[in-house]
Amino acid sequence: MATLPAKVTRPPYDRAAVKAGVVHLGIGAFHRAHQAAVFDAALTAGDLRWGIIGVSLRSPGVRDQLVPQDGLYTLVEREGDARRLQLIGAVQTVLVAPEHPAAVVAALASPDTHLVTLTITEKGYKLDPATGALIEADADVAADLASLEAPRTAPGFLVAALARRRAAGLPPFTAISCDNLPHNGARLRQAVLRMAAAHDAELAAWIEAEGAFPQTMVDRIVPATTDADIAELARTLGVEDQAMVKTEPFSQWVIEDRFAGPRPDFAALGVQLTDDVAPWEEAKLRLLNGAHSGIAYLGGLAGIDFVHEVVALPEGRRFVERLWDEAESTLSPPPGLDVAAYRAQLMARFANAALQHRTRQIAMDGSQKLPQRLLASIAACRATDTRCPALKLAVAAWMRWQEGIDDQGRAFTVDDPLATRTAAALEGTVTAEEKVAALLALDAIFPPALAEDAALAQLLAAWLHRLETEGARATLARL
Repeated sequence: MATLPAKVTRPPYDRAAVKAGVVHLGIGAFHRAHQAAVFDAALTAGDLRWGIIGVSLRSPGVRDQLVPQDGLYTLVEREGDARRLQLIGAVQTVLVAPEHPAAVVAALASPDTHLVTLTITEKGYKLDPATGALIEADADVAADLASLEAPRTAPGFLVAALARRRAAGLPPFTAISCDNLPHNGARLRQAVLRMAAAHDAELAAWIEAEGAFPQTMVDRIVPATTDADIAELARTLGVEDQAMVKTEPFSQWVIEDRFAGPRPDFAALGVQLTDDVAPWEEAKLRLLNGAHSGIAYLGGLAGIDFVHEVVALPEGRRFVERLWDEAESTLSPPPGLDVAAYRAQLMARFANAALQHRTRQIAMDGSQKLPQRLLASIAACRATDTRCPALKLAVAAWMRWQEGIDDQGRAFTVDDPLATRTAAALEGTVTAEEKVAALLALDAIFPPALAEDAALAQLLAAWLHRLETEGARATLARL
């Protein structure tokens, strides 16, 4: 380990004595800033069972960053001018699934593995956003349903490993989805059981009876690392850290208290265990994530690069507060959540200029995020006949975003797994009403009750027309 400045916190434990009790699928920046920091804290507390084997399900990029650094990387917490630097040592190695699928299955099936965590983004589960069912027409899903010799999908890897564990007389691991999916544990369980049933009914029954897929809610803002971030850290460390991640001081993890085997002392690590995650998950999705999506599309259309710049505008802050008023009316908060304090805390987090959280980053994969972040709140408002203009403006901004041009006339690429379908739907449309009708017809995004709501379509078209003719900032001012 290079000689580092004294202000960098180092792992105090013997890394050579650590066992890999965790396999993490999707070892991107969020995991390294969130769950990995928790497991590193468990190791620091003396429980050396919780090292991490990271798995990339697609590209070798993170492996190529981390392995030359022996799995070490710097977690940089930023708030204002303050910086807290911590060297994380929990990651032992990184596997690239397409290169060595058998090695991934072996890691998952190891007797040392007790927890499998996932941050593979909403689209990584290969689930229909409306129903939660596996998209069996997807080429990778179809391949795994036919054979698990070399799995391609997260459910495929989990089932292949669980089959091997059962054959070896090992208990199942606990699989914890840490993505922003509604009912993430139940949806992961459903996908795994469907995949297992396609291969072995007895295996599926064993997983159903013995496995654990707890619901969870994770919260930490983790912007994408830039070359400038790496260069700034190198000036402090004296060495370059290609795998560094930047984040905010705030971190929250709520897990349903449902496990199939050993776990760290989560409560001592600041993780909240509960019998019911749903109210926490709902509040986070509809307040934090819903506002983030609205900020991303309206700010992006206005040519504003960062979240803090949007909420610095009076009209931007008013929009967020109005959206929160509407979304809050749909919540049933858990006893431990003070919504007013949570909102104040969220606004302070959004205003943290040191994070440099890009609107373009949040705007990615909108078709996968819209149902739980915005449409669920709109449906709940509709059920109680409550007006929700800010939520509808956010959806109209997403619709405008699908055209791939901002208010300054600059073209951009719509980064979304359904971008081809949204572009095809919009082809030939001219008026705002035509565009709204075409996009509402996409049943992979909009449930029938909303798609067939004439009043909703009319209001979305009115907002879309304003966005096209007046621009995002002027439209925000009107709200």
